Amino acid sequence: MESSLKRIKKHLIKLSEFNTDSGEGLSRFTFTKEEEAARQYLKNELKKIGVEAYEDQAGNLFGRIAGDNPDAPAIMIGSHYDSVKNGGHFDGPAGVIMGLEIMTLLQEEGFKPQYPIEFVALIEEEGGRFGSGLYGSRAMVGAISYQDLLNYKDKAGISMAEELKNHGFDPKKIKDAARDPESIKAFIELHIEQGPVLENEAKDVGLVDFIVGINEFKVKLKGRPDHAGTTPMDMRKDALLSAARVVQEVEKAALKAANGTVATVGEMEVKPGAANIVPGEVEFSVDIRSKSAELVEQVKNDIRSILAEEEKNAAVEWEINELLSVDPIPLSEEILVLFEESARENNFSYKKMISGAGHDAMVMAGMTDVGLVFVPSKGGRSHCPEEWTDYEDLQKGIEVIYQAVKKLGGQDG
Repeated sequence: MESSLKRIKKHLIKLSEFNTDSGEGLSRFTFTKEEEAARQYLKNELKKIGVEAYEDQAGNLFGRIAGDNPDAPAIMIGSHYDSVKNGGHFDGPAGVIMGLEIMTLLQEEGFKPQYPIEFVALIEEEGGRFGSGLYGSRAMVGAISYQDLLNYKDKAGISMAEELKNHGFDPKKIKDAARDPESIKAFIELHIEQGPVLENEAKDVGLVDFIVGINEFKVKLKGRPDHAGTTPMDMRKDALLSAARVVQEVEKAALKAANGTVATVGEMEVKPGAANIVPGEVEFSVDIRSKSAELVEQVKNDIRSILAEEEKNAAVEWEINELLSVDPIPLSEEILVLFEESARENNFSYKKMISGAGHDAMVMAGMTDVGLVFVPSKGGRSHCPEEWTDYEDLQKGIEVIYQAVKKLGGQDG
């Protein structure tokens, strides 16, 4: 293999040090000192290999090898480097290190492509701080507005607009981060599988041909806060009881839709949040995923129906606030073929598969040709401190993409 296992391991271990967690997990949120340190590390590593780093108005980090025709559309490689709270060290950073390693290999080899090769490290993919999942890629496709930046706030009430300004960006110029579709030839991402399939089937890499659609939103139920000791049960407007009934219906709606459709309630906030007060307001998240846009909408309609019943029967008010909606999307057949060729040439076993997780690749597929490679996750674990991918497995995924990028990028002379 042409890539350096030692270098791959070194980069991943170093990025793991930029972390607010004191335990084994990783917490790295957007525009924190830990994220800034990780950003500076990547900038320094790009500089070492002779690649100039630069940023867009969304805060994404880039590096570029111009190639034979600097004005040609670029082949973009990378992923995100933020994390969920107390997550793992490979989700996102594995793909960023893929991009850094390939840029290093291209420079070492003196490979001069016909098309520019562009490294990208995206921010706020997880939405861990501002609740704005897939933010970096959505900004690149022009799906983020200044008003969105004002609306995206962390738990302290600080908006993304404020933090962008604090870090030297102009939030009012967020539309400048939008890329012309003609400027990108392809977007290629590597990611850990986050599931058990590759490990269970003893496959070296997963070659993704389809990404499921995702609809994420918040449901807010408003009842009435009352004294827990003096308010009779039949006179209450208990928002938490209504929420509990709705949450049970979320599971039933996904099971009814079937065909691999899933729905999750993973976050809930109860107000006022005191043991002796009837809950007056509850807000919870809903995450629906399916390879069918129609089934996503079916599950959502079922949730709306039960909310309407709660309004009628329990006298609670409700509203739905959209956070993310991305349709199911097929990935590039041309890039998939290149991945297959590369895997065979390296004698790597592989499996074509659907991605049930959302990735920046999913957003970018609405703009350009996209390729996505999975590497095995130990025990299928992810978004937890136990998340692990063997460095040797990660190296295989990098090799597959490296060979494909060279073929896709072409070579001068």
